[in-house]
Amino acid sequence: METKTTLYLECRSGISGDMTVAALLDLGATEENLRRTLEKLPVDGYEIKVQRLRKNGLDVCDFDVILEEEDMHGEHEHDACDHAREHERHEHEMHHHDEHVHSHEHGHGHGEHHHNHVHRTWKDIEQVLRAADLKPRVLELSLEMFCSVAEAEGKAHGCAPEEVHFHEVGAVDSIVDIVGTAACLEELGVEKIVVSDLWEGSGHVHCQHGVLPVPVPAVLAIAAAHGLTLRQTEQQGEMVTPTGAAIAALSEGQHPSRFRVKKIGLGAGKREFPKANILRAMLIEEEPEGELWLLESNIDDCSGEVLGYAMERLLEAGARDVFFTPIYMKKNRPAYKLSVLCDEEKIREMNEILFRETTTIGVRRCRVERDELERRPLEAETPWGTAKVKACVLPGGEEVFYPEYESVKGLAGKSGLGYQEVYQTVKEAAMKKGSQNV
Repeated sequence: METKTTLYLECRSGISGDMTVAALLDLGATEENLRRTLEKLPVDGYEIKVQRLRKNGLDVCDFDVILEEEDMHGEHEHDACDHAREHERHEHEMHHHDEHVHSHEHGHGHGEHHHNHVHRTWKDIEQVLRAADLKPRVLELSLEMFCSVAEAEGKAHGCAPEEVHFHEVGAVDSIVDIVGTAACLEELGVEKIVVSDLWEGSGHVHCQHGVLPVPVPAVLAIAAAHGLTLRQTEQQGEMVTPTGAAIAALSEGQHPSRFRVKKIGLGAGKREFPKANILRAMLIEEEPEGELWLLESNIDDCSGEVLGYAMERLLEAGARDVFFTPIYMKKNRPAYKLSVLCDEEKIREMNEILFRETTTIGVRRCRVERDELERRPLEAETPWGTAKVKACVLPGGEEVFYPEYESVKGLAGKSGLGYQEVYQTVKEAAMKKGSQNV
């Protein structure tokens, strides 16, 4: 079975735009393709620098967006928050480079340059991206990431996403990081992205609107909108930027517990932490099947009809199995334990059905592993018509056949014979056909 090219981003040191581009370059994306893509953008006032660094003894890739310095004797004055950011920059090397000044000019501690106060709205940036001759996949990913940031910033500041303003510095830097990330993903042929938990710092950061707690509002909004999991650490400062969170929002879920690593890329962060400040990007091969999620809820106030309907909805939505177990709860009340087996990407949809269609107010979950027989579909011909059969291979190589219930049921009604008689006839026909194909 053909598998997708899957990228796993391990965010134990957080995630930002520049860290992601660096990790993807180290993974095999080329600087030549990156520069060709960025040259298509009608954006200037910056240079990019790609180099090798050693962090905690590791050889890693570093990607830097170098913005042009404004003439220090220019006529524009800088607000108090610019000075606060400049002071913080001299205090310690900044961890991230991608949101120097975010929408509505809040920089979350990344302002390393003095620039004039030019603004671009999200609509302006969208026009810039659409005007460039970007590859369709690069444009699609770039718009998706920028839209995540704009929606989050709009929610944080109480305005529509298209009205969100980006200070010129943050706009240029974010455009480069986001389009650069999209270009690298397209070149690597990444079809699926999965991420770990996002490890975030703590404390506060300075911005034009004052002092904000970490995680900053935009990061929290993106995490809430896309179901990302944050892990807050004692490390002071911002480790997850809005651009980094928008990249993580491309994820189709968390990484599988078992996978094969095909290639590794290391992207450098800009801060020096006690632990290596790097983003690890891996091309992985997911183990097919083998692992499912078990969702369970104890319910004592639903009728059998309601539970039966919920079962039908869950199975229609893609649950692998749904079953009920009679139990006794507090005060010896009779109840049912509703259990659902599903794939990880189905968890959210299963939960929505459980909360909407039953009276449960909580669902617990855990990973479960299973061994699964190799199987193939088979059609067996009988005197009453065709029946569907599952052909399974036992560990020793023997093939066994299991007629599908609905097929046997239909043929039994059509023939007027008993279920067991039709089942045996279908099974014998399947065995005969299977032996002919050996």
